[in-house]
Amino acid sequence: MFDIRDYGATGDGTTLDTLAIQSAIDACHAAGGGQVVVPAGCFLSGSIVLRSRVELHLSRGAVLQGSSRWEDYTQRHTVGALSAGVVREDSEAAASFISALGAEDVAISGPGRIDGAGRAFVVEDLGAIYRCPNARPFTVFLIGCRNVSVTSVQITDAALWCVRLTGCERVLVHGITIDSDLKHPNADGIDIDRCRDVRISDCHISCGDDAISLKTCEEFPELGPTENVVITNCVLRSTSSAIVVGVDATSDIRNVVVSNCVIYGSHRGLSVNLGQEGHFENILFSDCIVQTEVFDKAWWGRGEPIYVSCVPWHDRVGTIRNVRFRNILARSENGVYINGHEPGAITGVLLDGIRVELSPPRRFPGGEYDRRPSESGPEFTSALTSGFHLDTVTDVTLRQCEVTWAAVDQTSGYAVEARSVEGLRIDDLVGGSAHPDRLPTTLVH
Repeated sequence: MFDIRDYGATGDGTTLDTLAIQSAIDACHAAGGGQVVVPAGCFLSGSIVLRSRVELHLSRGAVLQGSSRWEDYTQRHTVGALSAGVVREDSEAAASFISALGAEDVAISGPGRIDGAGRAFVVEDLGAIYRCPNARPFTVFLIGCRNVSVTSVQITDAALWCVRLTGCERVLVHGITIDSDLKHPNADGIDIDRCRDVRISDCHISCGDDAISLKTCEEFPELGPTENVVITNCVLRSTSSAIVVGVDATSDIRNVVVSNCVIYGSHRGLSVNLGQEGHFENILFSDCIVQTEVFDKAWWGRGEPIYVSCVPWHDRVGTIRNVRFRNILARSENGVYINGHEPGAITGVLLDGIRVELSPPRRFPGGEYDRRPSESGPEFTSALTSGFHLDTVTDVTLRQCEVTWAAVDQTSGYAVEARSVEGLRIDDLVGGSAHPDRLPTTLVH
């Protein structure tokens, strides 16, 4: 065990302890590995880099506090996170608070807390969302690592993506708590980018942007696809999507299982959202409870509990195939929305045992769906709110699904509306339209 106080850390919350913490990490690595201990106290730091066979352990009562000064973050990375998923010549470099590059057997553990200092990177409160500079740090950013463990720790106030794992293999994220400001843009909870063999379980996440997002970002093409991911037993809240496969995806994402999750107070619930050149396949969601509502248009989404979209964000887009939703209980201010930009873009969708209880939005107008991100066509599509809205999809099955209306208004519509759908099968649908005196249960265009 390597106590950072033995290397000069003060823990008074005002003295910058970066050098002492890094010295303890380097000494631990040089000794063959072990545990670097952050004891009780508040330790202020800029960028620190983890090494192979090192566990950074935050004791109960410990706070590893990110600096409020941009210049203290010396680990810089050119990424597309703040430039619409594309790395350009003028893309500003992001930074990282805790990072590792090519390390093996690396771990971060609790029960102490990591504070990402997000509040220091807010320029203006716009009401529904903050305006922030691009110059802000990822809280945790591990690249090309193997045998990664992030367990039991608390992480608060992220300034940018909170836990970003890129090109990592054999990953365990278990029992962590992420609590960030619900108005902080781009402050995702967990981002799994070009990783393989990943297990995320028993986490509680509340954040402004996506709570858990699976990606294959443009900036590391050599690190391969994202595949073999299990997400289970999590409680999630997001002003954007609670769980999303996509949107930044220039390579494939496949073999994903999401189960036993509770989603509440979110703009979107379970989302598969492809806007770039990757291909998504073999994605299964099961046994989840989802509660969504409509937020301000500064945030992507329109209250959809289940969302599947394949629309070009830039110039080209891949395909989505073999997506399953089973045993989902949804209470929402909008319905299930599935939309492809052309025939064949989305194929093989099963909705089995989905119950959707609908009511009109309380704070914003209803009767529209959000197509963002999209380079062509309107960002929002006007349509009556239906339990299931299917548009340009091939081979879709609704089996033992149910639509109920807790309340209705003039924007409330059908149980099922299908436009340009090939191979639609509906078995044992329960429920009807919001206005059965004038609207049919199912409308097929």
